[in-house]
Amino acid sequence: MSFPEDFRLISYLSRLEHAARFPLSSSYPESMSIDTLFELAGKEHRAPFMQTVLDYPPLRGTPELLEAIASTYRHITPQQVISFAGADEAIYASFQMLLEPDDHAVVITPTYQSLESVPLSRGSVTGVALDENNDWALEVEKVRTALRENTKVLAINFPHNPTGALISRQQLTDLVDICRARGIWIFSDEVYRLTEFDPADRLPQVADIYERGISLNVTSKAYGLPGLRIGWVACQDDAWMLKLERMKQYLSICNSMPGEFLTTMALNARAPILERVMARSRSQRAALTEFLARYPHLFRLSVPKAGVLAFPRYLGAEGAEAFATTLVAETGVMVIPSVTYASELTPVSEDFLRIGFGRENLEQSLVEMGKWLDRR
Repeated sequence: MSFPEDFRLISYLSRLEHAARFPLSSSYPESMSIDTLFELAGKEHRAPFMQTVLDYPPLRGTPELLEAIASTYRHITPQQVISFAGADEAIYASFQMLLEPDDHAVVITPTYQSLESVPLSRGSVTGVALDENNDWALEVEKVRTALRENTKVLAINFPHNPTGALISRQQLTDLVDICRARGIWIFSDEVYRLTEFDPADRLPQVADIYERGISLNVTSKAYGLPGLRIGWVACQDDAWMLKLERMKQYLSICNSMPGEFLTTMALNARAPILERVMARSRSQRAALTEFLARYPHLFRLSVPKAGVLAFPRYLGAEGAEAFATTLVAETGVMVIPSVTYASELTPVSEDFLRIGFGRENLEQSLVEMGKWLDRR
């Protein structure tokens, strides 16, 4: 196994995010204090939380956590869930257990880099690019064409990071049918599920509808609780889940007991948490869309259908990377150029910017950015 290459996005964030006065690129909604979480989930949980013994939880997660996670699916039992320390550990462990050196994978691009780099560290991978000139649409037939005799897994990511694009239910059904006919696994990154601005666009979770479907989720995106550092994988295939459990034995082994308690509490009280997240996201998506429309000579946006990220094309002569570098240097406003989403599999235009609209600082960030743009 070769080691994955530098994680471009994480390296970029590590250099700039905490120093920027106005980070305008966050991929998660505004988070909350533990006090606020108790207000939303119920104050009766406070005393049990304070009495939590700081022991090791079970490797897969506490029974209460697994029950809470399973309740977010239609056909998944607690025995078909394994919790992880966030999404990246789950991605790494899953592809280690899915792919052998002679196997082949297909990955939809652009994508969160782990979904490409980890499979590449295991074997051969083919990319299928979303159409940047057609609202990031997916052509299912291109996926079919990319498959080989030794294709083991298809990796998808909808709602999509970083564009907020979605496929239709029929397209998802078509992908499942194609993979089922050939015994191919589907690894589905669903971390932005429940952030759809039109609930009618919401897709079923792959683990619910396909016996070889693997669903990934976390607390950080839809719930706005990244500090809990809890992710999970759900799958109907008990034998494969046992392999995944064995892989976790060599990684984090288990999560933190306080994190699992708070995650259980949040998932069981998800309705008010999701309402809080979506109320802000809806109004701030509108504010960002209106702001970008003031500068049609600089930005062209496919309005995201889900999530808290926008991915506008930058039309300025200097290019998106130079624009982002100058913007943060002169104003403290940080956006992320699409060079951080570069792919070894397909061309990814460097003309785009990742802008987050889920945080409280959006209004002030846009004020600062607007004053700077108006002076140029």
